[in-house]
Amino acid sequence: MTKQLPTSAQVVIVGGGVIGCSVAYHLTKLGFTDVVLLERRQLTCGTTWHAAGLVPTLRATYNMSMLANYSATLYEQLEAETGQATGFVRNGSLTIATNKERLAELKRGASMAKVAGFPCDVISPDQAKELWPLMNVDDVLGAIHLPMDGMTSPVDVTQALAKGARLGGAKIIEGVKVLDMKTHDAKAVGVITEQGDIDAEYVVNCSGMWAREFGKKAGVNVPLHAAEHFYVVTENMPDLTRGLPTLRDMDGYCYYKEDAGKLLVGMFEPHAKPWGMKGIPEDFFFDALPDDFEHLEPYLEAAMHRLPILERTGLQLFFNGPESFTPDDRYHLGEAPELRNYFVAAGFNSVGIQSAGGAGKMLAEWIHKGHAPQDLWDVDIRRNLPFQGTQKYLEERTTESLGLLYETHFPFKQYKTARGVRRSVLHEQLKAQGAVFGSENGWERANWFARAGQKPEYELSFGRQNWFDNNREEHEAVRTSVGVIDQSSFCKYQIEGPDAEMLLNRICSNNVSVAVGKMVYTQWLNERGGIEADVTVTRLAQERYLVVSGVACQTRDMDWLRRNKPADAMVVFTDVTSAYAVVTVMGPKSRETLSKLTGADLSHESFAFATSQEIEMGYAVVRASRITYVGELGWELYIPTEYAPSVYDLVMEAGEEFAIKPYGYHTMNSLRMEKCYRHWGHDITDDDTALEAGLGFASDFDKEGGFIGKEALLAQKAKGSLKKRFIAFLFENPEPLCYHEEPIYANGKIVGRTTAGMFGHTVGATVAMGYVEHVEGVTKEWLDNTNFEIEVECERYSVKPSLRSFYDPAMEKIKC
Repeated sequence: MTKQLPTSAQVVIVGGGVIGCSVAYHLTKLGFTDVVLLERRQLTCGTTWHAAGLVPTLRATYNMSMLANYSATLYEQLEAETGQATGFVRNGSLTIATNKERLAELKRGASMAKVAGFPCDVISPDQAKELWPLMNVDDVLGAIHLPMDGMTSPVDVTQALAKGARLGGAKIIEGVKVLDMKTHDAKAVGVITEQGDIDAEYVVNCSGMWAREFGKKAGVNVPLHAAEHFYVVTENMPDLTRGLPTLRDMDGYCYYKEDAGKLLVGMFEPHAKPWGMKGIPEDFFFDALPDDFEHLEPYLEAAMHRLPILERTGLQLFFNGPESFTPDDRYHLGEAPELRNYFVAAGFNSVGIQSAGGAGKMLAEWIHKGHAPQDLWDVDIRRNLPFQGTQKYLEERTTESLGLLYETHFPFKQYKTARGVRRSVLHEQLKAQGAVFGSENGWERANWFARAGQKPEYELSFGRQNWFDNNREEHEAVRTSVGVIDQSSFCKYQIEGPDAEMLLNRICSNNVSVAVGKMVYTQWLNERGGIEADVTVTRLAQERYLVVSGVACQTRDMDWLRRNKPADAMVVFTDVTSAYAVVTVMGPKSRETLSKLTGADLSHESFAFATSQEIEMGYAVVRASRITYVGELGWELYIPTEYAPSVYDLVMEAGEEFAIKPYGYHTMNSLRMEKCYRHWGHDITDDDTALEAGLGFASDFDKEGGFIGKEALLAQKAKGSLKKRFIAFLFENPEPLCYHEEPIYANGKIVGRTTAGMFGHTVGATVAMGYVEHVEGVTKEWLDNTNFEIEVECERYSVKPSLRSFYDPAMEKIKC
């Protein structure tokens, strides 16, 4: 029967799973009444209907944990609001550890839970058995118990969200397939359905497993791929206690959920099985995939080890249903960079039920406000690049990404699949020097260098890993002599045209009206004063600039430039990332090293800090820029790609006299931490203002025409002392290592969390950085008169706070 479709709507949502219904519900809460949700078949028929319905609250980061916690709170209240039962109960969860590294991970999570305000108890094996009497704890070392975690009925909670949306005025129409998009002037303006067109101001892709293919219709990249996902349900178990907490044995890749006297056992196995390589069948709805007992046999054996009662319990259901997974196990949220007013909420990696409430709220607010309502970089769709949407990449990565949800989440852990996507022209030279590569945005980058005879592989731990001493040697070489790093993965953009200066001065908070050859450190701010990018800008000519940014920001940066370019501006943006290799030479002996290779005068008088020149080096003409991210004298050499291998060899040969060392990104991180240099996406985000981040010096409040975000910063200045500030901390005890999300205490009270941490070999202990908040203002006086601690694995350590860097705060070594 043909449905009567409206011809227009303010928002059209494509997809009627729990995510789409949540977006519709939250839009109506913000006053959107002209909302239409289209579902090709029936609500929940894709993957929602067969979800396990778990609603845990603790995620990998604070921000994601808070969104999951919002979901739980929402589901608890929905029945009272809508009259539709959701089946939500707070049965709690129990996660066990069977090795010391897993226990360390759980303790770190328990520490972060304190920042989020969640009750989370670290308990003994005996206490775990009291909560789960049927569990074998012979090999269990400890566990964490989160009493406020819950579970719900996926179908019922979706129907409750849909009912709430309808009560708010939304139209939910089933049995209507969307065939294509309507676009105009690079904007989404509606959808084309099999029953007619609907004009719309906004379109939201909540198509689940179909989101990638539907995105392609509009030229939007939504990297996700379906994988087979398994669980079994036992026959009735009379000995099973009702209301048990959800049990996770992540070392056994299994979880256990009590359900009406039966037990659901689900798996997140390594070496998963991708599905739908030729597309999702048109008639797939409320469908299951074939059983594969052989594939699951090892995990069923692990389940019987954990719960011996399963050896004599029959299975009532063997279920295999597909779910979509993304390359980095983080879902996609936000406005697509390729098409204005086209939003995406998809790729939920089997955590769609726990994420739907928070994700729906965030996306609705994003549409309403015109920007992300908080720091959502973890899941922002602008983190993706085109290669990540290719079939081969997704199919290969999906074999790993499902199981990674239950792998131990070690710091510096690297993906094993879909590697070698982007390689620097120096890759083989670095490999010959012992480079151990990591992957960042597809780039193979040298993270550390193995010594002769040392296996070039990670041995992962939450403590000192096998490359700790390599890091120390590389770190010391840069501090005392000279080191070289390949930073070709830097994002590089050429901005040129008669209006280049005008445009960049509006986008950049600092003044780029400088002489040719001058470099400017600056931020790109939003209207709220938050930091959208952290870049250097070099004036190459009167109408031409080079902008250099971080490796993860390529799509986001170009999107920001396009968004803020006036239609009539005579300026062209070109991504030149692949055109230039970057060989960075740093350390007290860098000048002497490079002077052997060029006739150019590299003295401080002739080549000042924050200036750039084209110079001859060997057979090549390179752009040498005197700047640093490690706090030492040095130059970044921007070399046309084909010349880079020969220049790199020359640099290494020239530096032999000074025991030059190649260094990796782990060392760059430890060096920059000692200097308190910020990293966009971790230490600074669009939710942190330039003043809060301590970067006000990089804004020119007096330049003609102002800049985006100026008014917000001035308003914040006018309020007096900042209540939130970015602070560096030095551990007094040299033993603990922290990484991020650890609680920061002031006089025994949590006042913030870390954004980054790394052992500083020059200062002899871990340096951490993060934001602290104090209602009366985060002043130097308050910092000096307050006792600060940082908690690592549930143990607090005294730390020294500082508004300045711990290494060379006067920058004497840089400007020599």
